[in-house]
Amino acid sequence: MSFDPIDFLADAVRADSTTDVRESRDLLLDALRDDEHDPDVDAAGNVRASRGSGRPHLVFNTHLDTVSPHVPFERDGEVIRGRGACDAKGPLAALLAAFLEVEIDEGTLTLAVTPDEEALSTGAHALMTGEVAPGGPGEAGASVDPLPAVRPEPDAFVVGEPTGLDVCTAARGRFEGTIAVEGTAAHAASPESGVNAVSAAGRLLGALAAFDGVDAHPQLGEATLVPTGIDGGKSTNQVPAGCEITVDRRSVPPETAAGFRRALETHLGTAVSADASVSVSLTERETPFLEAFATDPEEPVVGELADAAATASEAAGLGECGAVRPFGAATEASYFAPVPTVVFGPGHLADDEGAVAHAEREYVEIPAVRAAATAVRTATERLLGVDGSLSG
Repeated sequence: MSFDPIDFLADAVRADSTTDVRESRDLLLDALRDDEHDPDVDAAGNVRASRGSGRPHLVFNTHLDTVSPHVPFERDGEVIRGRGACDAKGPLAALLAAFLEVEIDEGTLTLAVTPDEEALSTGAHALMTGEVAPGGPGEAGASVDPLPAVRPEPDAFVVGEPTGLDVCTAARGRFEGTIAVEGTAAHAASPESGVNAVSAAGRLLGALAAFDGVDAHPQLGEATLVPTGIDGGKSTNQVPAGCEITVDRRSVPPETAAGFRRALETHLGTAVSADASVSVSLTERETPFLEAFATDPEEPVVGELADAAATASEAAGLGECGAVRPFGAATEASYFAPVPTVVFGPGHLADDEGAVAHAEREYVEIPAVRAAATAVRTATERLLGVDGSLSG
């Protein structure tokens, strides 16, 4: 029986993947086994399957989990609605169809689907490091075979997310941090006898606007730094000794989390008096933050997928697709770079009416899912052909 990505997608959207991905994972495993593949679930909860052998090695990746709350499945003509329809069960259906149907002349094709992209990304972290971090659905402390150690090691990744069938070659990263200001407590009637941490924090808010930690990126533009919360003072009649500012950083290459923290702390240290101290810490998490990534638009995986997406979308009557552009959100693609990595799939983060992914109205168009599957299959056959462009 041939695989139908729309039937699979309908079943996958019906499955609640907000807190437990096992039902969706079983659907994926069944589809692979029905096509006589032998998938593996590793200790981190990733589903892996491979076809072919040798180089070049192309990896398809997306995720099974969805954000809360679950939105029930609904089919409205050529549209599927419900949680995960576009983020990312529509992309999963397209990648799975391509994986099952593609004809490989040479090389290796791997499907690696993670369980917790919407949370800590312990699955993706394990795929690249071999270490299963705490906080995810896997066996914390266990080890898995990391993709970089697999022979052959990956030459390119296609990450399934809702891009409107455009090929996204870059995305900003996201760091979250806390600026801690320490002063000296005193009676509010004698403010000169203390050091007011809240007043110092006020000066830091102005200094944040002047922070310029990294140059603009040719694909992503400027990094952003936004104060998102402030907390200080314990009593209304006391000069506050402490104040904390929470900040959200959307980074661009080549900035790293550690480099951002150091640069911001140095910058802010010049904005307050010597009587107050300033420190910057990143929010603790079990896996690294999703740092910015950028793939050279001249990489073969970019051009082949863009050409295939343009052709498939035109044939499906979807209008112009296949543009090469940045992606509008952080993704697990960050873990796979600097291996050439693109983000691609049916659906949209938002449309003219507002948010789509993560929203109550989440949906994906059925023709877009089929076109995405066709595009990925076509590009893969070109990349892994006898004279495939991925092999150089």
